[in-house]
Amino acid sequence: MQSTATHPIGVMLVDDHQTMLWGLSKLIDGEQPRMKVVATANCCEQALEQTEHVVPDVILLDLDLGGRCSLDILPKLLSNDVSRALILTAERSQQTLDLAVLRGARGVLCKDASAEQVLDAISRVHNGELCIDAQAMGRVFSELTSQKKPAKADPEAAKIASLTQKERQIIRAVVEGSGAANKTLASRLFVTEHTFRNHLTSIYQKLDVANRLELYIYAIKHQLDAAPH
Repeated sequence: MQSTATHPIGVMLVDDHQTMLWGLSKLIDGEQPRMKVVATANCCEQALEQTEHVVPDVILLDLDLGGRCSLDILPKLLSNDVSRALILTAERSQQTLDLAVLRGARGVLCKDASAEQVLDAISRVHNGELCIDAQAMGRVFSELTSQKKPAKADPEAAKIASLTQKERQIIRAVVEGSGAANKTLASRLFVTEHTFRNHLTSIYQKLDVANRLELYIYAIKHQLDAAPH
């Protein structure tokens, strides 16, 4: 117990809601000397900037940061080999939560979790445990093992094959600039925003996704963000 007191668990909070940041800060700092808040951030850019100055033991991370999915920065946040990520989110999509684990998260909590559950999960993740339910672990394990087996016929292959070269270019731009506005992405591709939106509509229909977040998840899963050979 003494080592914990002399070296509290350093927690970085990443959430785009100021009230949530305030509440979590009060909760965690109230646990001193067991743990304390060492940094806060409300967007992806700020989170990356903070990790240049501090090396938190645990990063409590929301997946939706002002409309941008934080999954694309998760590997960078964990690149110091010290920090461990605990997802605290309102997201209910199993596919999205599983992808967070595949990208390095050690735990997943819903935002309706109790204060005791949050504090317990921070301690467990810091101690090297996984805070992931058995069903999610089963899905993630199946995903990891299936990647090592000979590839089976992909039921999504026909959808992907229907994409034009321009649409694939649009998808890569969406993944690389997941937080950017349509107008910004359109200018990077030298097309009008109207044309860009038309391409997105066509892509949504072909891939059976509803919005840019779903497209992002689909593209990562099926590696549509990779540059053409």
